[in-house]
Amino acid sequence: MIEIERKFLIISDKFKLETTSKERIVQGFLNTHPERTVRVRIKGDSGYLTIKGKSNQAGTSRFEWEKEINVADAEAMLKLCEDGILEKTRYEVPAGRHIFEVDEFHSVNKGLIVAEIELQYENEAFEKPDWLGKEVTGDIKYYNSQLSKKPFKSWGKK
Repeated sequence: MIEIERKFLIISDKFKLETTSKERIVQGFLNTHPERTVRVRIKGDSGYLTIKGKSNQAGTSRFEWEKEINVADAEAMLKLCEDGILEKTRYEVPAGRHIFEVDEFHSVNKGLIVAEIELQYENEAFEKPDWLGKEVTGDIKYYNSQLSKKPFKSWGKK
């Protein structure tokens, strides 16, 4: 399956007033090769194993395969992951006929809040709420796999 999404920074916490759900997510990476990533995630009461391919040149689309697994298996696999387990709260926020997934990161990525929107096709029009800031689609430093290696709090440091 090809995933098409765009990613934005958040400029205010107004999105929380429009949130329809929120869940805690813990995730790690078994593999962060540039050609593919293999992720293990616990979201609420479910576990997931996800493989993502390399993004296209614009960073808007890539192959994604995901399978739900039980939480016990996900917890066991997290122990095998590369360093840099991510923790975040995901908010689902409707905007027009789309839903933004807003991730508020914790721990070493605290202070970073990013919104993603999945689209049917790359140039699909969508409503842009006033809490949406700069687009960072295709900027790899905002990829979760990269945040696990070079956390947000380290960006100002050399």
